[in-house]
Amino acid sequence: MKINKSGAKFSAIVKIGEDLRKESSITGREFLYLNRGINRVVNIDLAEIIPMIDFNSDALQYYPHSKGMLSLRKAINKEFFADKAYEDNIYVTSGGMNALSLVFQTLDTKNVYTQSFYWGAYTNALKISGKKQLFYDDIKSLKKISEKFNNSAIIICDPNNPTGAKTDDNEIFEILDLLSEQNTTVIWDGPYRRLFYDRTDNLYQKLLSYENVIITESFSKSVGLSGQRIGFMHCKNEEFNKEFAIRLLYSGNGINAFAQILTEKILMTPEGIKAAENFKKHTVNNITANIKLLKSKGILAEEFYDNETPVGIFVIVNKSYEELKAKNIGSVPLNYFTKRTDFNVENYSRICVSVPEKDFKIFFDKF
Repeated sequence: MKINKSGAKFSAIVKIGEDLRKESSITGREFLYLNRGINRVVNIDLAEIIPMIDFNSDALQYYPHSKGMLSLRKAINKEFFADKAYEDNIYVTSGGMNALSLVFQTLDTKNVYTQSFYWGAYTNALKISGKKQLFYDDIKSLKKISEKFNNSAIIICDPNNPTGAKTDDNEIFEILDLLSEQNTTVIWDGPYRRLFYDRTDNLYQKLLSYENVIITESFSKSVGLSGQRIGFMHCKNEEFNKEFAIRLLYSGNGINAFAQILTEKILMTPEGIKAAENFKKHTVNNITANIKLLKSKGILAEEFYDNETPVGIFVIVNKSYEELKAKNIGSVPLNYFTKRTDFNVENYSRICVSVPEKDFKIFFDKF
């Protein structure tokens, strides 16, 4: 049997978790699993939302529209764009990864630039799509070299994974103006932002003024629906959307109807909005406390943050994977997220700070 090999690999981060659990079962050591990339402070409370869903309805039991349910696309338009977008430009996807993968496949470009600190899944999704991954130092550096990206595509992930670094919004729009002049396709991938903001945030509305921006978004981080695999893509380019729609259809013949209905209820009903607000409040409060503890102990790698506090569910710490493991803390070595060689990358790790403050303190008080 001949195989068309992509060169992509399964996530090595998953194996880290499997190895730690195996060691825990053998030795009895209790680990704090900060290698994972999901919010673990609290689960979103769906107790008042589930009774609203009619499990015998046609909407839930029949094939959903391949672009996504209109009711959900309207809810996304209201939540993210203050009803200023067109629902026909919004496509519901099976999470952010599905959206990104289909965007990569649809774009006719050889090179896609990511930040020098990047989510490892970008690399594998680009390989599968036959694209070459190139790099830029950080978002601020784009102002100096915007002409370099003429007729290419570039991913902006803000707040960043793995660092959690956040660039000032005004500076971001200055950069988008420059990239627009260079005919650069910008893929806006910011799944962590809405954990810290609500619908009064107008960034997504401002993105609508750019013809060259493709938005990929996920509800995994912002409202804790990782298990539902639900997200969306927005683009104003009609030709791109036609091809994206075809690829979306044949990648899964529609997105899970329950996940769509559940998400729409969270976005649009008083009970859902309250549940999302409570989830965000508890999660952000614990994240903030955990980062504060790292700073007080000198463990946060502040050299990566340009005198700013990271915003996101991940941070970089100045401890190696082995140093953290010795204290029963799971992490991911920083070399999984960069190819840079201008510093001793082996001395740093990425950790998830979205865990209960009390658990986090117990383990980090060992330092």
